[in-house]
Amino acid sequence: MTFVHRVAADSRYLLLSFPLALISFSLIVTGLAFGLGSMVAFIGLPALAATALVARRFADVERAALPGVLDTPMERPDYAEAPVSAGWFRRVMNPLASGQAVMDLLHAIIAFPVAVVGFVVTVTWWAGAIAGLMSPLYAWFLADLTDSQSLPSLLGLGDSPVLAVVFNMAVGALFAVTALPVLRGAALTKAAIAQALLTRPSYPQRTMATRTPATGLY
Repeated sequence: MTFVHRVAADSRYLLLSFPLALISFSLIVTGLAFGLGSMVAFIGLPALAATALVARRFADVERAALPGVLDTPMERPDYAEAPVSAGWFRRVMNPLASGQAVMDLLHAIIAFPVAVVGFVVTVTWWAGAIAGLMSPLYAWFLADLTDSQSLPSLLGLGDSPVLAVVFNMAVGALFAVTALPVLRGAALTKAAIAQALLTRPSYPQRTMATRTPATGLY
């Protein structure tokens, strides 16, 4: 994957993760608070089951985005299905029957602050790179509108408009050059958490030719 494609993929992942994590966090925390708070009533357990089902759907969205960041396929964990003969209450409570439900709920809570940091980092680096590299297009205009001192002037480097433009472009170039490792690190951090909580490794299918004749095992 090229530099541009890698930065674009990581940026897209980090930017889209924030609104999804915000919605997921709000729904899951509200659902858990309501379900646990009304546990003594009949509606408490169904509310927790519905919250677990919502968390599973958001987990599916996250799992679908992981291969683009980790460059490796991931498999969805198995979720327990309700028995065919199960009654209506058992079917309603089925989202809580799988141990993965706890992981889905935990991810919705843990991923939110990580997504916020990743979003802020992405916006900061893109804004710094664009604003710095494009400064020759607007720096002169701003200098005529305001009497405020430029950053080079505050640092004691001089008050020349040319120096301010060069300085801003250098800062923008620094943001642009470091975008790949910074955004890559932020994306991998969030993806690693999701991978640990929401997925299991994907192993290639083995053929019958690889079966051990003596034991019948792979």
